[in-house]
This record gives sequence, structure tokens and C-alpha cells, in this order.
Amino acid sequence: MNLLQMAEKARKHFAVEKIHEENNAQVRAMAHTVAINALREQHAPVLFFEASTRLAGISLNAAYNLLSSWSLRLQGVPVIHLFCDRGMRSCVLGTSRSEIAAKLPCKACMKQSDSLYVESEALRFQYQEDEAFEEAIAGLVLDGCLGFSYQGLPLGELITPSLRWILRRHNLEREPITLRIAKDYLRSAWSIAGQVELIIDGLKPQALVVFNGMQFPEATARWVARQKGMKTYSHEVGLQPFSAFFTEGDATAYPLDLPKDFALDESQNARLDEYLGKRLKGKFSMAGVQFWPEMSQLDASLLADMAKFEQVVPVFTNVIFDTSQPHANVIFRDMFEWLDNVLEIAKTHPETLFIIRAHPDEARKGKASEESVSQWAQSREIGKVWNLRFIPPEQFLSSYELIDRSKFVMVYNSTIGLEASIMGKLVLAAGKSRYSPYETCLLPESRSSYITKLLELLVDKTVGVPTIYAANSRRFLYFQLYRSSLPFDPF
Repeated sequence: MNLLQMAEKARKHFAVEKIHEENNAQVRAMAHTVAINALREQHAPVLFFEASTRLAGISLNAAYNLLSSWSLRLQGVPVIHLFCDRGMRSCVLGTSRSEIAAKLPCKACMKQSDSLYVESEALRFQYQEDEAFEEAIAGLVLDGCLGFSYQGLPLGELITPSLRWILRRHNLEREPITLRIAKDYLRSAWSIAGQVELIIDGLKPQALVVFNGMQFPEATARWVARQKGMKTYSHEVGLQPFSAFFTEGDATAYPLDLPKDFALDESQNARLDEYLGKRLKGKFSMAGVQFWPEMSQLDASLLADMAKFEQVVPVFTNVIFDTSQPHANVIFRDMFEWLDNVLEIAKTHPETLFIIRAHPDEARKGKASEESVSQWAQSREIGKVWNLRFIPPEQFLSSYELIDRSKFVMVYNSTIGLEASIMGKLVLAAGKSRYSPYETCLLPESRSSYITKLLELLVDKTVGVPTIYAANSRRFLYFQLYRSSLPFDPF
């Protein structure tokens, strides 16, 4: 790095620091107002814990967590924040995927915690060494770590989603750094579990609120709380900008209680149509991320290819390491196993053009998949298969045009399946999604029944779509957008 590059790096660092300071000044002012106006009634406290959504700044989810805690305090409910004071051997966002001995950013994170929880009641937790635990994990290889339980606590199960998320892959490589991260996560989770148990036993809180619920710090705290019969809530970003979804279930699975008699009136249908109109042009974001910088029409070469076949079936994939994926894997072991099945069936149906569409988030800068559909396509040499086409994540062709020209639509658990159903197409899902339990699509009960149904759809001259699928999809999407999440945009 030359002097000019060093200077530019320093300039950007100080610019970011200035933004953090300005934001934190506003937070401190708001915190003071809350402290002055907070009611003080006799209630058991609610614990709030978010260790995996921010480090030195304020993420959307950290803001939702804090704003929710302030709301409770203004209603007279005592709140206690749990926060990390060098409390882990390795945290999720502080993990280096390249350097085994990389230093954690604890100082900047704790400085941010001091700003967020100013004039709030907060408890710090620190990492606790345990010699007996070290002996228990000393000889473990990676598979042993993933299946590891200790004193009834399923630590391996709790850390696996975080490992997959930080390493940006589902199938973890047997590398020294993977084993190092796994063991540090096990150590950290065990330490957190012991301290959360002591805090719960001492304070007797009425509930625990955590971010996401799948990342190992929050997942561990939630597991301990549930074992003690305590109410637990997890939250994640909602589909609408500046909204958050809270649930006693798993926020990443997005469970909804959709009333059977819920129906859309004329104004609600118009509101949903306006939203869908923007989606069809790629004009939407989630968690502050704009997935589609542009959306282009299908090019002439692809249209010419489509004309050579009797029928077209688009295949929409997901990001393999996303924390929604563990909920999806009910028929296949994972998305890639499903794609292997699709590939084999495609080879036996040369009359059908299968177009595999990689999710645009798979190539997001700073969060790109290390185990991607692009890599899968290359390793399987699908370019040599007559009736297969692959659209990479960087190519912003309109998925909706593909749906419009399709015989039916195949998805794993992507949200676009819901939109395809609204567009009147039959959707065959291979993974459980937030919408699949509500009669919106086909989700066979087993792998054999899935393959049987896929083969039937390929040979049927016409594909019948139950009219209830589109109606239920509209009901579900509207409820998910406008009824299920709390709006935080005024703040």
C-alpha cells in the first residue's frame, strides 16, 4: 500500500467515524428523553440481547432492538440490556475468514455499546475459561464440533448456522481455520450459556428479546431461556423498508398467524398492486439493500433459445448460507442436492428448456457466497447440456419475464415463488418457505413425491393451477407486508 492509498484509507475511516459520532449523539439525546419520561412500575424486567447485528455502528436491527426497549420503558416495563464486554473468543461479525489469529474489534464494539445503552440498565458479560470444557473439545474434528453436546446443551447445533453464515457456504471445508472458528464458537457459546443462566436465575425476567435467533450468541441465550420456561422473542427486518418482524417462533422462518377470514378489500388490493408494480421493475430494497440496480428485459439470444423448445421452466435458487435455509431443508439435504436432482431430470426431458436463475444477493459485495450456484453450474458443466441455461447473479435480467413465459415455476424457498403464484403460475417448491403452509404453492411431502410431481408436470399438456393459490398468495403477501411487522420509519 503506497502513501496515497494509506491517506485515502485514513480519510474514509475518519469520515465513517464522524458519521458514527453524529448518530451516537442523537442516540444519547433520545436516551436522555426516554430516561426522563420512562414510567417506573413494578414489573419483572425484559432482557434485550443483540450481539450479532453490529460492531462499531448502528445497524437497522440494532436500532429496532433499541427502539423497542425504549418503547417498553415508556410503558413502565423495566428493561435490561445484555452486552458483550470481551465476552467471546470469537463473535460472528468479528470473525476473520482469512487470519487464524486476527484480533477482535472489541474496543470499537464496546464503545458503541456504551453509546447505545447510555442511561439504560445494562449488564456486561465477559468470557469465562473452563478447563473441563477445553478437555472435552480438545480432540474434536469438524464433524465432532458440529454434533457436539455438553451437559445437555446442543452447542454444535447452535453454532452451525453461524459457521455457515460467516464462511458463506453450507458445506463446510475441512480446513484449519474452519476448525478454529468452530471451536471458538463452541467456547463462546458455552461461556454465554453459563452467564445467561446465572442472570436469569438472579433477575427472574419475564421475557428475552434477541436479534435473529439463529446466530449462536442469541441462539444460545434463547435456548437457555426456553429451557427455563421463559418467553422468548426474536426479530428480523420485515419486507417493508424500516420495519421489523417480532415473533415467539423463529424470525428467520417468519411464522404468521394468517386469519382464515382475512380478505382484501378494494383499497387493499390497489395498495398491493402498487407494491407489486414496483417489484416487477426491481424497485425495492430489504434491510437497506437494493438487490436490483437495474432490471433488463430478456435479450434476443435467450428469446431465440426459448423458441426452440416446447416449454420453458425457470428454476429460482437461494443464497445457500442464509439463516432462513435451515428451515427450508425438509425434502432435500440442501439446495445443491435439489439442483443435482433437477439437473438429472432435465437431461431426460430435452423438449423443456430449464433456465436456472441465481439469486442476485449471491454476489453482493462484501457478502458474496463462497459456495455459489455459479460454482455449481461450472462444476456440473451445465453449459454442455442442450436444454439448460444459467443466468448468473450479476446479470439483472427480469425474473418476471421468465415467469410470464413459463409453463410452471420451480423454486427452493425464494420469495419469488409467492409472486409467481400471484401472476397465475403453478409453483413447485422444493423447500419449506414462509408462504408454503398457506395453500399458495405445491410442496410435496417427500423427495419421491416431489420427483413424481415434477415428472407429471413436465409431460402434462396443460398445467392446472388451483384458483385459491393466487388468492391466498395475495392475502399472505399483504398480511406479511402491512400487518405482520412493526413500522419504524417515523424514527
